[in-house]
Amino acid sequence: MSFAVLLSCFSGYTTAGSLDENVVLVPLRATSANTGHIAQAALTPNGSGYTGISLFIGGVPETVSVPVHLYTYIYPGTCAALGERPAYEMNQTVIQNGNLGNGVPAFEKRVAVPLDQLRAGGYALVVRTAPADGFVNIFCGDIRSA
Repeated sequence: MSFAVLLSCFSGYTTAGSLDENVVLVPLRATSANTGHIAQAALTPNGSGYTGISLFIGGVPETVSVPVHLYTYIYPGTCAALGERPAYEMNQTVIQNGNLGNGVPAFEKRVAVPLDQLRAGGYALVVRTAPADGFVNIFCGDIRSA
């Protein structure tokens, strides 16, 4: 999938660190275990004290079993220096629960922390394969401060 196709899915959104309070886009960088793939996360306020996270995944390693199961975490720190343990786990649903109609799989998550707190900085979003697929980090993105 081309980068342009994935980016077209996000027209009207802002990037991480912008002043828009409604949606924050977090570019997810592929790790060495998932070279050549792209992904993005859209964070939105989702009720009192919650943040909705929509993950748009442009590819996973060929060795990942189908249906794809992805685990999502928010760690303190940055992708370059993740904290020892995740601050939040969003693994109620680990299988794809939608798509954008053009082949881009979507995963919807919800976390019990206000978006403003995440935007204050000091967190990284990590996407990992299932334990059966090695439980390997395949994407990471820093949630930057406004």
